[in-house]
Amino acid sequence: MRKTTTTINLSFLTLMLCCFSSLAEQPMELFWEDMVPQNYVAPDTELSHDGSMMQLGVDAPIVQSLNGKLVKVPGFVVPLEGSNDGTTEFLLVPYFGACIHVPPPPANQIVYVKFAKGVAINNIQDAVWVTGTLTTNGWQGEVATVGYSLAGVEITPYDG
Repeated sequence: MRKTTTTINLSFLTLMLCCFSSLAEQPMELFWEDMVPQNYVAPDTELSHDGSMMQLGVDAPIVQSLNGKLVKVPGFVVPLEGSNDGTTEFLLVPYFGACIHVPPPPANQIVYVKFAKGVAINNIQDAVWVTGTLTTNGWQGEVATVGYSLAGVEITPYDG
């Protein structure tokens, strides 16, 4: 009888551990349209074709309810800080060339990403998924004004 009770208890403990590990927080897949408040309509602005890189929408509103969420966001990398061994800071943007070849998108369409340790960015032309904790703390640099920041924990190739 004792051996049966021990076996049942061990089986129950194994089942509980499996259940708890499956409850570990999974990142929410977040897409660019999710970072714009639902009823926000961008004002009509005339585009300049003078070759300037002036950012439009520097005061575009953000979604406050995203603050503190563990997310996974697809996009393209605009490196800011790092070395040959790895990039520690970059902007994540919704399309290739933003902030480099064309003016930056609105602030609510750019995420400032910081990794504690450098991460490999093999080709900035390739889309990636970036996982981490998103905050509504903006960032401002020479390149752009940014609406969101993300403490990065993982970067992986975009798989569609």
